[in-house]
Amino acid sequence: MMGWYDAGWGWMGMVLMVLFWAVLIGVILWGVMRLTQRPREGTAPAPVESPRQILDRRFASGEIDEEQYAAARRALEGRSVDHTPHE
Repeated sequence: MMGWYDAGWGWMGMVLMVLFWAVLIGVILWGVMRLTQRPREGTAPAPVESPRQILDRRFASGEIDEEQYAAARRALEGRSVDHTPHE
């Protein structure tokens, strides 16, 4: 049995068949990779933290103590910082 490419197409039919399958396989591979690929890190813009959020995060993580937190919060809110010694 002869293939469709022997019905007058000759070697050109063989080339077209190979090209067809190469393109089809390439499109399928591209589609699978596109659907399964995870987003790259750093592609989404990082959320911008406000000064208050940064202060809250530092207090929650233990970087600053309650006294430092209260003083920084007053400074952020525009109130004067109390410099009297605490007992």
